[in-house]
Amino acid sequence: MITTPLVNGLDLVATFAFALVGARVAAAKGLDYGGILLISAVSSLTGGTFRNVFLGQRPPWILHAWLFSAVLLAFVVTVIAKNVKPVGRFMLSLDTFGLAVATASSANYAISYGAGFVGALVLAVLGAVLGGLLRDLFCQVEPVLLHRETIGTSCFAGALLYLTLQHFDFSTLICAFSSGVVVILVRELSIHFDWDLPKLIHERHERHEL
Repeated sequence: MITTPLVNGLDLVATFAFALVGARVAAAKGLDYGGILLISAVSSLTGGTFRNVFLGQRPPWILHAWLFSAVLLAFVVTVIAKNVKPVGRFMLSLDTFGLAVATASSANYAISYGAGFVGALVLAVLGAVLGGLLRDLFCQVEPVLLHRETIGTSCFAGALLYLTLQHFDFSTLICAFSSGVVVILVRELSIHFDWDLPKLIHERHERHEL
């Protein structure tokens, strides 16, 4: 796995993005300082932790303690801003960037430690979305992953492209950049046009109307 200053920097930014969104969601739900800090950490560190554990590796925050600085910064920014409004468009964009980086880095990490194509695909998606899923569950809000904005679909598409390009021996930089662009593009389009995956309940209502 490549661990250049650029990669480490992007990981730090992605961690901050996830942590800041998590802190804002927790603040909007009225959690205290301890709860905000906990949700911030869960949002930003859980995906990488589970990805590494499944690969038999130590969690990233054990290897790189500086990741906690991003969590603490997100917590401090949230507390100082005292903003308890729901997550807005800018925060969604930050979250999308975090998803893009996490998808590419998780795919790269999984391949580097011997995962096959399907296994790496699953771990790439898991590494990107698990923190946000647990964030919403802990804050007792309907998980965004499960009902809107095609988060899982975006990460799946990005991971699939990364692994396909990697299979054909494209450079890591091209794989990562292309993957990130796809994640951002799919999610931003889904937000802008209000795209969702099909829901069974809608089909059932239509049948009742007939």
